[in-house]
Amino acid sequence: MASAPSDDLFDQFLADRGHETEPVRWDRSYNKLQCPDCGALHDMGAATCSVCGWVPEA
Repeated sequence: MASAPSDDLFDQFLADRGHETEPVRWDRSYNKLQCPDCGALHDMGAATCSVCGWVPEA
């Protein structure tokens, strides 16, 4: 029975086909965090976007 492919191999497979494999995190705009989905600005301590509900990946 074959073993499951490693995460690195799977990430490379996705990257070769144009998919992003890095975790999505907050963008930064001066001293604020900016949601990458809707563009809303939040204080530096924000854990989720209060506009669209987006949550950064770990």
